[in-house]
Amino acid sequence: MSTFKIHPIVMGTKIFDHGMMTYQHAYGKPYTIPIYCWYLEGGDKKILVDTGEMKPIVSQEREAAIGGKIYTFEEGLALYGLKPEDIDIVVHTHLHNDHCENDYKCVNATFYVHEAELKRIHDPHPLDFRYLEDYITDVEDNGQVVALTGDAEIVPGVRVMHTPAHTEGGMTVLVDTEKGVAAITGFCIIMENLFPPKEVRAMEMEVIPCGTVVNSYQAYDNILKVKNAADILLPLHEPRFAATPTIPE
Repeated sequence: MSTFKIHPIVMGTKIFDHGMMTYQHAYGKPYTIPIYCWYLEGGDKKILVDTGEMKPIVSQEREAAIGGKIYTFEEGLALYGLKPEDIDIVVHTHLHNDHCENDYKCVNATFYVHEAELKRIHDPHPLDFRYLEDYITDVEDNGQVVALTGDAEIVPGVRVMHTPAHTEGGMTVLVDTEKGVAAITGFCIIMENLFPPKEVRAMEMEVIPCGTVVNSYQAYDNILKVKNAADILLPLHEPRFAATPTIPE
């Protein structure tokens, strides 16, 4: 069985209200989230999950807020001796702009995306301004995109599970590691969504949906599904991974 090491690389940040991450909870507190590109080391393919921001804002304040360094795409890949053209596979959790802005640089990669994300990025609802088709057009025109309709194996040890919550085509990436199955969530959450504070648990809620959802009930159910499906949970925007070079440690 193929096993992988997962390297979270910070390729951007956002500063907004905490409630943007935790549906109906913790509003009124400024919060900084990292935007990750995840390098899966193992097997015979160079694999990324998402590609991050094209031109991240780099500042001491933002790095202090997340507890780690912010890189450009090229700088982040260079940590592992890689260049954008070395990437063989990119798996997209979804196609909001902060997860796909560097796609065009991966000229030799195959991109795995749920078909619902491809439909939505070309015809976004007015409420969802986070879809910008310019970031996917190049790789589509080059024939690099594989549209998935549901759960699938990408390579031995890496598979995706359709988990619509934050978006209609969100895909959680399940990765076999030496310490069990790791789940890179297919929706934008932090660890608090998976392990709510006691006042939320007292309401008999086991998880908190994403702050931005397409269906809050479905989001709750899919987040709980992912929580129960993996040994290692990797929320897409959890700050603690900014200072974690390798998972499992």
